[in-house]
Amino acid sequence: MNDRRSVWSWCFYDWANSSFTTLVVTFIYATYFTQAFADDEARGTALWSRGIVISSLLIAVMSPILGALADRGGTRRRFLVASTMICVVASAVLAFLTPDLPYAVWLALGVFVVGNVAFEIGMVFYNAFLPAISTPQTIGRISGRGWGLGYVGGLLCLVLALFGLVGLGDAAPWIQLPRDEGFHVRATNLLVAGWFLVFSLPMLLWVRDPPRAAAMARRASVRGAFDDLRATWARLRRFPEIIRFLVARLVYNDGLVTIFAFGGIYAAGTFGMSFSEVIVFGIALNLAAGIGALLFGFVDDYLGGRTTVIISLVALLAAAVLAVLAPTKTLFWVAGLMVGIFAGPNQAASRSVMARLVPAQHENEFFGFFAFSGKATAFAGPLLLGIASDAMGQRAGVSTVTIFFVVGLILLLMVDEQKGRERKVAAETMAAERAGTAPVA
Repeated sequence: MNDRRSVWSWCFYDWANSSFTTLVVTFIYATYFTQAFADDEARGTALWSRGIVISSLLIAVMSPILGALADRGGTRRRFLVASTMICVVASAVLAFLTPDLPYAVWLALGVFVVGNVAFEIGMVFYNAFLPAISTPQTIGRISGRGWGLGYVGGLLCLVLALFGLVGLGDAAPWIQLPRDEGFHVRATNLLVAGWFLVFSLPMLLWVRDPPRAAAMARRASVRGAFDDLRATWARLRRFPEIIRFLVARLVYNDGLVTIFAFGGIYAAGTFGMSFSEVIVFGIALNLAAGIGALLFGFVDDYLGGRTTVIISLVALLAAAVLAVLAPTKTLFWVAGLMVGIFAGPNQAASRSVMARLVPAQHENEFFGFFAFSGKATAFAGPLLLGIASDAMGQRAGVSTVTIFFVVGLILLLMVDEQKGRERKVAAETMAAERAGTAPVA
């Protein structure tokens, strides 16, 4: 299934879904919510962190189960379609929720949580397609291309939101919308819904589930999925490098999730950025991230995914320290661009490392745990940031992300990628022999 159409369709799904993470989770709606739905920004930040925490817990519980269920039935595409549609609808609904509605805060947070959970669940199945549409020689390049297109897509969507709906400074937006209760800002969620829907169609229509071996084509059931989860825990003990990598990612990804979730809020609160400035900052961040992901895809193929992640973590740690200590908006911009350049390679290379280590017969299950490692403790970063911010200010809060980068880096140094790949080949060969088929080279 590694034909050009499948590869580009897969990559453009990153382009499609980046609208949600960029506009809703990170820059526009997150900032709007903290300002419009709460009495003050501190209260709004605390409420937004609750939405992130609840999402993370639900994703941590659901993703391994759904991954195992899809492995049983070979239905990852159906799950991807369903989760995409739920996220699209939730994004559109956010556009019509106003602060004066009864229980407006909890209604908005509830819809956001539904959309965010659906988005992340979809990523479980989307990531599981990567080994099927690539080869061992191209997997890093394709993963990097996907992340690169994702950041470019987020960039263009931000540009459309800024000039088309919100407006920059005194310049009027292309589309004149009512500004009562911030509808011109909330309307960016309709842009997200349309963008996500349209650009995800190639992936949803053209990329099919890979053929399942007869031994794996069992009837899907929830009970069977739980049985598979228990078996997966037992199987994971045979892949210690995967376990080490997942634990490392569980830690360092918390720092990255926290930066993404509160970057715009920190920019506005600490450095006094206006709403338009936050969007421009987001545009620059996404431009830098797209360039970084595309360039480091080649570094991944040349040096390996683990080395690429290590390089990115060192750079992200330096950027976080600079963001905390920066006395001026200019230095904060430098820190932000560093985060952009190295966040994409970190995520893309993490995905390619996992794809290199996972046996083909367990892709959905193990990628379910990959999502688990990205979200299982994702509440920890926002929680620590909130506690430190309340006690000592936003700078102290943001400084907590350095803890996750340092500890994650130390744990990652204990992962032997080459040994993990050898175990993968051995497991695939054994599975092929049991099924009576030749292993795929």
